[in-house]
Amino acid sequence: MRPPRLELDHVAPVRRRHAAGVLLLALSLVVAASLVVRYRAAALELDRVQAARELAGVERKAARAVPKARLDEEARAAEAVLRQLTLPWPEIMRTVEEAATPDIAVLQLQPDALRRELRLAAETRDQDMMLEFLRRLASAKALGDVHVVSHQVQVEDRQRPLQFSILALMRDKP
Repeated sequence: MRPPRLELDHVAPVRRRHAAGVLLLALSLVVAASLVVRYRAAALELDRVQAARELAGVERKAARAVPKARLDEEARAAEAVLRQLTLPWPEIMRTVEEAATPDIAVLQLQPDALRRELRLAAETRDQDMMLEFLRRLASAKALGDVHVVSHQVQVEDRQRPLQFSILALMRDKP
């Protein structure tokens, strides 16, 4: 018995293209292209629907019920802000500037819109200047019932200025 003959030819034979393989490749490329076209069309349609929902407000969340106490509190806060904004600021500032002299330093201006009060903190060198400032404020048309609430000589300062607070009622415009 003889062993079978061995083929030792290492050069590969030339492959021929099979028509079925080429046909399958072409068919799969056509299917892939049609899927890409359909995907893009679906994505555009989805974007269009989402934009229409946003414009129509379909996805708006339902408003939560707010407790009455909180609404009342917010309303009071809004009214307080409105009162502050409707104060006659130009007239108040003009009145204080006209009453002040170079010897008076106005440190603080605190209007209270609810009580219609104006609280001033100022500083001067002596009591006569403070009283003159008080007289000028009292003669202003925008303020009434002007009086000194407190005064104190600053002994720790070597110039010893007199700090004082004035309270006045703001008058309504006639």
